[in-house]
Amino acid sequence: MSRALLIIDVQNDFTEGGALAVAGGDAVAAGITAFLSAHATDYTLVLASRDWHDADNDNDGHFAAGEPNYVDSWPVHCVAETPGAAYDPLFETTAVTHHVRKGQGANGYSLFEGTTDDGEQPGVVLAQAGILDVDVVGIATDYCVRASSLDAIAHGLRVRVLTDLIAGVDAEASDAALAELAHAGAELATSERNA
Repeated sequence: MSRALLIIDVQNDFTEGGALAVAGGDAVAAGITAFLSAHATDYTLVLASRDWHDADNDNDGHFAAGEPNYVDSWPVHCVAETPGAAYDPLFETTAVTHHVRKGQGANGYSLFEGTTDDGEQPGVVLAQAGILDVDVVGIATDYCVRASSLDAIAHGLRVRVLTDLIAGVDAEASDAALAELAHAGAELATSERNA
């Protein structure tokens, strides 16, 4: 077996009640927990990413100085060591093998831009474990799920996005992101089709 699960940004600030809440975020958190309870052993590795932004700077323009444009500048969110950066309580992390922090002083959309708690790059971790296939779940479809999936493809991995375990900021943008991923070679599936 050489499959990994990439869980993207299931954090308090991205679920209901958070600074950048995504509708359906809590349902995704609970759905991923249920999925892991049945399928964690199907994966060699389970990587979970979190935005982990610096508190003392704008993270390379990611935090808006004034009014955010919600495209490449945002309200303050997922500041390191704050409740907003913590995993959503509906997401049970016991099966996670590697926790990845990203966006430390930068935008950090992709899991591949982060580092594990041991300071390793996710791409290296996956390669060293002989991973060839990844499933991608999490938040948000049109931003960090999209960026992480495209980077996984760029790393030569076969990508499957489990569409019932993701949630996006904008429905139209999320549909466009999924179409882009499919065009780039990702498979769009549901968690019921997990092999």
